[in-house]
Amino acid sequence: MREQALTARRRGLRPGRGAWTAAWLLGALCTGGVARADAEHATVAGFTFVKELDGIEEYRLDSNGLTVLLAPDHSAPVATFQVTYQVGSRNEVTGTTGATHLLEHLMFKGSENFNDPKGNSVKQYLERVGGQFNASTSVDRTNYFATVGRANLDGYIAIEADRMRRLWLREADRQAEMTVVRNEFERGQNDPDNVLMEEVTAAAYVALPYHHPTIGWRSDIEHVPIGKLREFYDTFYWPNNATVTVVGDIDRAAVLGMIKKHYGVYPHSPKAIPAIYTEEPAQSGPRRVVVKRPGELGTVIIAHKVPDGRAADQPALDMLDAILSSGKNGRLYRALVDQGLALSASAGTDLHHDLSLHTVYATLAPGTTHEQVEQALLAEIDRVKSDGVTAEEVERVKRQYVAADAYKRDGTAAVASELNEWIAIGDWTLYVTFSQRVQQVTAADVQRVAKQYLTEDQSTTGWFVPVPPAGEKGP
Repeated sequence: MREQALTARRRGLRPGRGAWTAAWLLGALCTGGVARADAEHATVAGFTFVKELDGIEEYRLDSNGLTVLLAPDHSAPVATFQVTYQVGSRNEVTGTTGATHLLEHLMFKGSENFNDPKGNSVKQYLERVGGQFNASTSVDRTNYFATVGRANLDGYIAIEADRMRRLWLREADRQAEMTVVRNEFERGQNDPDNVLMEEVTAAAYVALPYHHPTIGWRSDIEHVPIGKLREFYDTFYWPNNATVTVVGDIDRAAVLGMIKKHYGVYPHSPKAIPAIYTEEPAQSGPRRVVVKRPGELGTVIIAHKVPDGRAADQPALDMLDAILSSGKNGRLYRALVDQGLALSASAGTDLHHDLSLHTVYATLAPGTTHEQVEQALLAEIDRVKSDGVTAEEVERVKRQYVAADAYKRDGTAAVASELNEWIAIGDWTLYVTFSQRVQQVTAADVQRVAKQYLTEDQSTTGWFVPVPPAGEKGP
């Protein structure tokens, strides 16, 4: 029912969720996507129009600071409604790690006006009207969403608004959902690559809360008091810490009226939402971690911290990742997979609100060593830094980017999902402008960012080393 996202927005030429069509994307690239505050827009008392960018309009509910994004799409008689809270594992500390994710589960246990005993809980309502719904937690945000027929939109908004401030938070529900989350945690611990990525992340980030796994540490999952979860809820679940996104077959004024009716009953948070002011100290040398446990194949990950997801260098890093790992033409594939050193190899960046994490990754082929694969990965990075990339490579991955991004922009739920990740990073307009910035990347930009960020003294390298299961002898 509910998914837990272990990473944030991972950009690059890979399948994913997104928004409209290739024609729309190409149109956005041609028009320049300039944000405007003077376009024709809905006028509803109590809302301030903020800006519009390529058909997406931003409004602010004056009474409590709720941000609203509207993206009309009349291709089908459905709409996706989503609320994104700017709270994730980034906002947790020791003792409450995993609280965001556990609270996400508890958000489905009922609220004052919508619950199972009344027969109108979120699950009961959406099953009755045929809606599709889910939620997810990541490092910088939590989101709740559903796609329904346009006639059922008001009913879902009412439920979503009610649980913003009227949630049931009961100890019996915490105990029940704790076991579900603990099972998720245990499944993750049974995946060596997942454990290795958690270890690498924890070593790369010393001060920033990204150090903690999104799902939390087991002891916190098991023992966090219901009072702590209530405190967490009362700190972050307020209109001024949320963005509502509505995509689909909507009348803008009518939808704003629904949102005002259901969300306008709440005030602004009584206290300021706590800011994250911790800064990651400069790294002063390479870091290494090794994970040994039963498994089939070894793995090597090399990670580097890079700027936040809004930074001007991210499009160049995206194109670097694509040149390294876009299918069989990718440099890592040719250098490692074609040469029999690895079964797979890739590169990507997890985009965060604060410092992001760039990784190159390879799964060892039988008979090869971690040293061989690590050196092969480093050699390809060094080749980009010393020799650069060609203009032809950059143009090839740009064309692939346009096609891949268009597929990720297919359907109302996909639009909302992509906007959700850019909201978390801190600027929803990057949903439009990031693609435009990709088209401006040059071969020199790709070489420059590789030199600037992918340095040995800023690296964290992780090995997964398979060992025989307990009671078995190795070869």
